Amino acid sequence: MRNVLSVDLEEYFHPTELESAVRPEDWERLESRVEDNTRRTLELLARHKVRATFFVLGWVGERHPALIRDIAAAGHEIGCHSYGHRLVYRLTREEFLADTRRAQEAIAAACGVTPRLYRAPSYSITRASFWALETLAACGFTHDSSIYPIAHDRYGIPGFSRQAVQIPTAAGPILEVPPAAAQLSPGRVAPVGGGGYLRLLPYRYTAAGIRRINRDDGQPACLYIHPWEIDPGIPRLLRKRLTSWRTYAGLASMEGKLDRLLSEFAFAPLGEVHPARA
Repeated sequence: MRNVLSVDLEEYFHPTELESAVRPEDWERLESRVEDNTRRTLELLARHKVRATFFVLGWVGERHPALIRDIAAAGHEIGCHSYGHRLVYRLTREEFLADTRRAQEAIAAACGVTPRLYRAPSYSITRASFWALETLAACGFTHDSSIYPIAHDRYGIPGFSRQAVQIPTAAGPILEVPPAAAQLSPGRVAPVGGGGYLRLLPYRYTAAGIRRINRDDGQPACLYIHPWEIDPGIPRLLRKRLTSWRTYAGLASMEGKLDRLLSEFAFAPLGEVHPARA
């Protein structure tokens, strides 16, 4: 079974955990590492002959257009990860629309592809911001992958479908493809979508979760990674114990885990695994 592999293309200073340490107006003065980390990721994918969906942050697309062109030229699918990595539930509808359109324009200017797949920063489409799906449909998006069907301190809609589901909106339907979560027992769902869960936990946790979804549900799993997660040398900008652990633990072993994952499972871009529905 082909599972979904996606890459949230952002700098190491963009994760929400760093909001307290780095202001957006400071981004320009920080060392950029996204180019090298993304090219390492591309090389790893090429070795395994795997294509993925790259959800591109518009801010990165503006500053590294050649990188975005190379990603598209390598056959990877281009999606949108917002422009400025602002949590959706902190935005008004007007702010979200402006951010989304700016991101689409920046990505299209970089690579000639107007993205039709969206992923919110930190999976921040929740019950409080469910209205964002209508805005995305109005902007021409056919797919969203922003709703994590788990309980988390910053994101998630517990009880939401763990499988791809078409959601009607006043602007038209949009196909929601949640990141992977495995049903352990009635009422117990475990996140296995990759990212921090792959980086922080033993490899067998993610592998077992994917197999459970493939076998028991008969469905593909949707996984995600960030290029900065394979870079043990990123500057440590956090000092608080919990946020520092969430962000920096497991960086040294992440590339090896990803290499093993690509060897043991089949992957493809999101839009190929889940074609848009009529």
